[in-house]
Amino acid sequence: MSSAIAEPETDSARAGAQHARSARRRRRILGENPLGILLSAPYLIFIGVVFAFPLIFAVWMSFHDYFFAAPGADVERDFVGFENFVTVATDPAVWRSFLNVGIFLIINVPLTVVLSLLLATALNRVVRARLFLRVSFYVPYVTASVAVVGVWLFMFSGGGLVNQVLGPLAPDPSWLINPFLAMPTIAFFVTWKQLGFFILLYLAALQAVPHELYESAATDGAGPVRTFFSVTVPGVRSATLLVLLLATITGANLFTEPYLLTNGGGPNGASTSPVLLMYQKGLEQGNPDVAAAIGVILVILVLALALIERKLVGDEES
Repeated sequence: MSSAIAEPETDSARAGAQHARSARRRRRILGENPLGILLSAPYLIFIGVVFAFPLIFAVWMSFHDYFFAAPGADVERDFVGFENFVTVATDPAVWRSFLNVGIFLIINVPLTVVLSLLLATALNRVVRARLFLRVSFYVPYVTASVAVVGVWLFMFSGGGLVNQVLGPLAPDPSWLINPFLAMPTIAFFVTWKQLGFFILLYLAALQAVPHELYESAATDGAGPVRTFFSVTVPGVRSATLLVLLLATITGANLFTEPYLLTNGGGPNGASTSPVLLMYQKGLEQGNPDVAAAIGVILVILVLALALIERKLVGDEES
């Protein structure tokens, strides 16, 4: 009698355990709120179509003898293994482009983080004309690059405003046609143009720093500099990581500025970026497979930089 009663209870417990396992499996796949997956599905599809598919296709191209053909033409594109990567590795122009973008990132990324944090901190304390100042810093970011480039070409040309102010101290050759100054000049230009966006990110982060921390620092006798490094900098560490990642990714994808400012990477490739070189090799020279190989290498390097930045900044945050 007792075994007959225990058997249904055992079956019921087994079914309950199986149902709990199924529920946990569904939560792992769909999350705690499956409706969120449904609402985010259009954006996920957009990411897949615009980013994931081109990246996968670029990886496929880099391992094949890919070339442009007439629409609808049935042509063989043979698998060539690492041949395209060998071509990239033995091309001095490719090495030069990665060196150029490395110089750009060394100048642009630290300058962006420091200036945007300092200016955001100052703007956060401004009472009068706060909206005017914030808009003023943001205007260059939303202004068309062609229009802003025209102003910088006027300022940094051989007879431009900057050289007139410097007089005998002006470099010769001038800034954008000087092989040593072309890329640093572009780095300063990009820093200035994008600074407003990163200032807004820091301003949003500063709103989340508890005011009580500043009051405690003032009570302990901390001055403005000590308060900045002890309260502000740790309080916006997550925003700093975001600024680092965004500045690195956008800097690694540098294209418009050298294309417009130095007429396509001049002088003699001193300001050519990997993305600009991809455009030249893929579209102008008809070697999209080599361009895809450059792109794959660039993605790997950017991911490595992002992981290093996450390790350096994120660990301290945790």
